[in-house]
Amino acid sequence: MKLKERFYLLIGLLLASSLAWGADDVLRIGSKRFTESYILAHVLAQTAQASDKAAKVEVLAGLGNTAIVYAALQAGSIDLYPEYAGTIDQEILKNTEPSSLAAMREQLRPLGLGVDIALGFNDGYALAMRADKAAALGISKLSELARQPALRLGLSNEFIGRADGWPGLAKRYGLPQQPTGLDHGLAYDALSAGQTDVIDIYTTDAKIAHLGLTVLQDDAAHFPRYDAVVLYRLDVPQRFPAAWRALQGLAGSIDEAAMIGMNAKAELQGKRFEDIAAEHLRPQVPVESAAAGFWAKLFGPDLLRLTLQHLSLVLASVGLATLTGLPLALLVAPHARLRGLVLGACGLLQTVPSLALLAVLITWVDRIGSVPAMLALTLYALLPIMRNTCTGLAEVPTGLKQAAVALGLTPAQSLRLIELPLALPLVLAGVRTATSIAVGTATIAAFIGAGGLGERIVTGLALNDRELLLAGALPAAALALLFEAAFALLARGMRPPQSLPHLKAGQA
Repeated sequence: MKLKERFYLLIGLLLASSLAWGADDVLRIGSKRFTESYILAHVLAQTAQASDKAAKVEVLAGLGNTAIVYAALQAGSIDLYPEYAGTIDQEILKNTEPSSLAAMREQLRPLGLGVDIALGFNDGYALAMRADKAAALGISKLSELARQPALRLGLSNEFIGRADGWPGLAKRYGLPQQPTGLDHGLAYDALSAGQTDVIDIYTTDAKIAHLGLTVLQDDAAHFPRYDAVVLYRLDVPQRFPAAWRALQGLAGSIDEAAMIGMNAKAELQGKRFEDIAAEHLRPQVPVESAAAGFWAKLFGPDLLRLTLQHLSLVLASVGLATLTGLPLALLVAPHARLRGLVLGACGLLQTVPSLALLAVLITWVDRIGSVPAMLALTLYALLPIMRNTCTGLAEVPTGLKQAAVALGLTPAQSLRLIELPLALPLVLAGVRTATSIAVGTATIAAFIGAGGLGERIVTGLALNDRELLLAGALPAAALALLFEAAFALLARGMRPPQSLPHLKAGQA
């Protein structure tokens, strides 16, 4: 089988496995990338698991914002996730007026989706300020922000882009400020440090009371209710009847005080999401929380799993980039214009932001997870491999090429016996660079549920947990160093091919 055929076979197998993902009997529960969503996903998962000990339940946590998690639900990559009525109504269904759950069900049914299980609390959007700043400026309502154009607004990127977020809010209240994008997990620290004046919050955030913030009154009633519900695929009750019955029992089981308390355990006490969910569901059963120190986080039970996921993403993407880039470089290297065009296109891919490229690939393969992540990493790895291969071939002395012709070697034999062996050190350097890029960029894959060490980084960002961030970054850095050492040993062990001295002697 030719190299090209092997490559396309591998791609086909990977895509086939991707399309089959979700077709088995595993109940996959997703979550967004903020504390409450992580906790609710584990509450749902543990409730479903308790209904049938033999059932397979998987949590795909921290998948990203509403658009990504909803896309995963539509594609079948997940079966359900905790969502909010206001978000479904205005952000997903694009309704301009508040709708009832019954009306939303009718709109979702043609999409193969449903909404049910109102959990019992409302987690609304609001804007908040430090109490001393609000008191000094005499601000207690959103309408009063219009009189303070110099205020610095640090709002989450999703809030800035949502129809029910900043665009509608600014229009309703005539707000003149230009907000800056700020990750929700970092917003409270930025506000406390005086680096921003106003942030968007979820009304069940534990840090509101902890920091004594002033929540600005929505005096024009801009924000709808955001009652917590479950958004699910319509086939879930048939595929998992016992789990679905158990999940329905959660209706009305969580009030706002309970949710704030659970958020506080994660953000202020550093408890694990799984333990928080277990304590809520079984308060009479003591839960022994794992140690929350840095070393416990660094060498946690998920280290091997995440490292292997990270390693597989890197090896698969660099392998595919090598299988693609090396033959392509050999094809275009002799043709200056074609070489410039292809290398230019690969260079252009390097300028595309990784999250934007992942979003495009998610749409293309209609899946979240490892396949779009691997394809993105492959595209980023192409340039150094192709560029170094072309450079290595160009640096082969013309005299050696002429000697090959004089000896009666065909172009293919000359390439195999002379040009490629001489270019090999540069080719290897290109693969080495591509691997370093892949190790670092693979951490972004966790934003779309591909796992890897970035999973710790994503969760650390959501919780503003610097130790957890470091517990993800350090193993990734260690992997990069190990790859560097392996490539250094490989380069040191390389020896010039034995046939080249004879050619040089013959040429002389």
